[in-house]
This record gives sequence, C-alpha cells and structure tokens, in this order.
Amino acid sequence: MTERPPLPPPHLRDPGDAWVEGPDGTKYWGRFGAAGLLAWHLEAGVLLQHRAAWSHHGDTWGLPGGARKQGESAQDAAVREAIEEAGVPPDEVSLLFESVYDIGFWSYTTVAVRVDRLFAPLVADAESVAVRWVPLDDVDALPLHPGFAASWPALRERLSLH
Repeated sequence: MTERPPLPPPHLRDPGDAWVEGPDGTKYWGRFGAAGLLAWHLEAGVLLQHRAAWSHHGDTWGLPGGARKQGESAQDAAVREAIEEAGVPPDEVSLLFESVYDIGFWSYTTVAVRVDRLFAPLVADAESVAVRWVPLDDVDALPLHPGFAASWPALRERLSLH
C-alpha cells in the first residue's frame, strides 16, 4: 500500500484544501467546491487518471481535478489541477462546455475541453498512479470514481455533439 505523502503545515496550505461535510455526514473535498478537466481527443479518447490508493475513492479512474482555491473559477481550477496531476499543456486545449453538479453547500464542475494537439500525459504528482488516454468505448470497463461514473453517460452524450 502506498503511503500518503505528508501534508504541508496548516499555515502553508490553501484554505480551499479542506473537507466539507453534508447534512448526512458525507464528505466532499474542497471548501470552495472542486473541478476536473475532461480532456477529449477525437482519436485518442479521454484523458483519465488512476487515483492513488490513499486518496478519496482511491484505486479508481477519474478526471484530473481537485479543490478550487478561494476566488478561483472552475475553469482555472480544472486546468491548474490537470497541469499539476497529468501534465496537460493548457495552450493545446479548447473549451467545449462545463457541467455542474451542485448540491447547495458544495459543487463540482466538469470542464470539458477538446485537445487540439495530442500530447503524452505524465504522472506529475503523488495523487496519480497512472494517466492515460482511454477510448470512449473502454471507459465503462474501468473501475471508475463514483462521481465520474454517475456523470459519465451524460458527459459522453455531450461530447458526441462536438
């Protein structure tokens, strides 16, 4: 089992890096919400991240993403996280759409982008075991992060319109 790297001291962490607890006790990461990048390339498919076992819903596949910083837009957060976690070159993508899951006290925004020039993703931090392009027809065969699994059918349908 992979050990989680130590967190920086509390005074050095971003205030958005915290859990939000719902009325039923369910926890959500990101005091200001969270965002992820759905990077899509016509031939290669979508870029997915295999999450480290120690992470929330670890050992599942999902989108590079994470907590939004205070005042940060969902689009900026998704791109920043995708750079940090998968080496996504921001100049090689074009915005397609945003999809928001909002439960009142917390939200997650999926920012879908078209990849204009295919690139080789890389494992850029300890949160990822692997990152790779996955053909659309193969996504459902992977053990998906529950939130991504629930949203994938609608996201895939929206991708098909572009």
